[in-house]
This record gives sequence, structure tokens and C-alpha cells, in this order.
Amino acid sequence: MTFSLVARSADGRHHGVVVASRFLAAGALVPAAEAEVGALATQAHVNLAYRPQGLTLLRTGVAAADVVAGLVAADPDRDHRQLGVVAATGVGATWTGPSCHPWAGGQAGDGWAAQGNILVGPQVIDAVRDAWLGGAALPFPDRLLAALHAGDQAGGDRRGRQSAGLLVVERGGGYDGTGDVLVDLRVDDHPDPVTELGRLLAVHTLLFGRPDPATLLDLTGAVAAEVGALLGALGHPVDPARPEEALFSWAGLENLEERLVPGRIDPVVLDHLRRAAPHVPAPRPEADPLGADA
Repeated sequence: MTFSLVARSADGRHHGVVVASRFLAAGALVPAAEAEVGALATQAHVNLAYRPQGLTLLRTGVAAADVVAGLVAADPDRDHRQLGVVAATGVGATWTGPSCHPWAGGQAGDGWAAQGNILVGPQVIDAVRDAWLGGAALPFPDRLLAALHAGDQAGGDRRGRQSAGLLVVERGGGYDGTGDVLVDLRVDDHPDPVTELGRLLAVHTLLFGRPDPATLLDLTGAVAAEVGALLGALGHPVDPARPEEALFSWAGLENLEERLVPGRIDPVVLDHLRRAAPHVPAPRPEADPLGADA
């Protein structure tokens, strides 16, 4: 009742699963992943035990094809199951039981496996594959989502749309570096879940994306003056003795704390600040609320 892609980044740092279905909250059932270990999707007649069992096998270095073989061999209902697995290295593997509702099938290659059942036809998996292989320039979560969107545009689940999910793991990639879950987003019940998942990923990237060091601006001169004026207009006056305190306080209230860098400002944060503040005239160069020289 689902189509999905399980994949690994070229450098092995990221593993992820993206899924869509005409089924309530497919993202709560289908995906499992562990940083630098692997990822899997269990679907059709879902077997939730595949998730911990599969990750345990992957953790011991078992190849994706052998994980699939081991899981389905021990399952008396394997003919009704569908499974995709990617390990820390090597090609992915996929299984479609002969009793899965048509159209059902999958494809796999180096670092990826795509599969689906109750689809409009094999063109859905072809589209997922082509978008994945052609999206190497995209950030890993966006690449997964682009592949899912391609499958959705190709017809997806022949019964319609209802839910979608995206799970990405990276060692230390979670909030404030305290966990490995980089992205975990779900659309549980929506008329256009893949598009909505894209909206959520964009918000997630805004709030939790890490700043690009090449674009950071020094909090000095005119930049500091503008930031101080904008913060003052929002009720966060800058104390010259603690010039970043007001910025960090405001950014925390806006859930932008992952984008803060001492002594500098992410242009994403500055743009958000400009949109949030009422219009204020640009301060004169000599007016520097953050106490820096022009």
C-alpha cells in the first residue's frame, strides 16, 4: 500500500528512508535507520519486527541482501511482505512477496533500494530511481524527497494519497549534536502529503539547518548597527556590554538557535529578523549598537 526509497549518501554519513502511501501515518510504521549502520523500509503487510531485527543484523556487518534473505526466510507471512534494505556499504536489496497486491515490485543499486505495491505501474519505481540517481547535487534529505515527489508525479499509490514520511540519520547530526536523528518528519493524513512534506522540510531546514561558514557575516559596522536597530524595534534592546545577548535571546524565541555563531550572523537569521521587525530606518554608520567599529 506504499512506495518508498531507502538510501545511503555517497560518503556514508547519511542513511534515510522516504515513503508515501494511501494509508494513515505510513511514516510511523515503514522506516527504520541507524547512523553509519543502515536503513530499511517494511511495507505491504508490515512486519514491525523487521525494524529492530534488521538493524541488529546491519549492526553486525551483514550485507543488505543477506539481511533481506534472513528476515523473510524466518517469516511465515513473507509472501505478503515488502522490504527494502541499505547497509553501511554496498548495494541495496529489496524483496516483494508474490502475494503483494499489484502492481508491486522494486529495484536496487549501489546505496539504494526502491519498492512499492498497489501502484499504478512500474513507472513509479522507475521515476523514483531516476530522480534519486539524478539528484546527487542536492542535500541528502532533499534528494530523498525529490525521488518521492517523482514517484508521486508518476502516479504513486493507485488508490490515492494520504500520508508521507522522511527519516534521515547522521552521527551527531541531531539537535545541538546530542543525537543522530537529522530529520524525522511525517504527514499522517493530508490530501497532498508529499507536497506538505516538502513544506515541512523547508521549515525544518530554516530552523535546524547549520549555517554555511562561507556566507556568515561579521557582526560589526553597518551589519551590527542594523541588527541592533531591528532588535530594538522588536523590544530586544542591545546592551553594549553584552552585544550578542539580545540577538541570541531573540533567535532562541524564534527557534533559530541552531544557526547562531558567536561574533557573526547567518544571512538566514538576518533575513528572518528583517521580516519580523517593523520597518526601521537604516542607522548611520557611526551608530553601532553592538559596540563594533565601522
